Amino acid sequence: MDFGKVAATAIAGVDFALPPDGKQTAMTLKGLKPVKSPDFYIGCAKWGRKEWVNMIYPPKTKEADFLDEYVKHFNSIELNAVFYSIPNAELIRKWRIKAEENSGNGFVFCPKFSRTISHIKRLKDAEVPTDLYLSGISEFGKFLGPCFLQLGDNFGPKNFEVLENYLKQLPKDLEVFVELRHEEWFSDAEMRARLFDMLAGLKKGAVITDASGRRDCVHMELTIPEIFIRFVGNGQEFAASDFARIDDWTARIKTWLDKGLKKVYFFLHQHDEKDTPILADYTIQQFNQHLGAKVAAINFIDKPKEITKQRELF
Repeated sequence: MDFGKVAATAIAGVDFALPPDGKQTAMTLKGLKPVKSPDFYIGCAKWGRKEWVNMIYPPKTKEADFLDEYVKHFNSIELNAVFYSIPNAELIRKWRIKAEENSGNGFVFCPKFSRTISHIKRLKDAEVPTDLYLSGISEFGKFLGPCFLQLGDNFGPKNFEVLENYLKQLPKDLEVFVELRHEEWFSDAEMRARLFDMLAGLKKGAVITDASGRRDCVHMELTIPEIFIRFVGNGQEFAASDFARIDDWTARIKTWLDKGLKKVYFFLHQHDEKDTPILADYTIQQFNQHLGAKVAAINFIDKPKEITKQRELF
């Protein structure tokens, strides 16, 4: 993931402190009570990393079998694979079967809307590709988690009505989180309030993206009592910093759980994904220890010693 990437020399100067909760968060959680057993889903954005062979995938695992192994370690995936083309029902069925046969952890796929809808059609006259997308992902059955609609950097507030109308046309029971990237959605106070009020009214979630170079996307606005966080780490060299950021998220999520948050989706990214299982492993441990999550630990075959050492020192 290159979104929000900054030069390595600039990372030390980034203020990673999480902002205060937004106004919509207070309204969304007002009057709710803590849930006895909230749901936690922690995963990555892809399963096809050759570097994970001998780390979490058995030696000589073929690429065709990467998903079979991935679902043994994680209970969810932020599915970016369907972004590049309308999902084929037969392929979705194949992925579902792999999850059925190899996972025992309530695994869910969280598919991104295809770019034909979000970036080419820009949500206009998108009924046909949307129907095809929905038809394809329906093959996930009980393995389908929330979908997320990512809009491009140039999709700004002038498209408010387009976004609202599109969301209104989606099936009411379809779980959707929306990721917005144009800076004016967050810098214009009036538009910001209008946006999150609209999402709350339609019972659609707001993705929070925590990337080094776009701190405005860490908007801290909950429009439903669930969160979908896309966390972008900076890799092995900055492991200690990334672990500290995970600790901060753990503390903030704890305050939301105390106020009635029901479900947590937390997806780990890095600009170089080879060490993402290490970051995910740390996240799972912190959530289990401090938030009462019961997510199974990742079963490493071989964990890179230099990162393990950094974590122990931290």
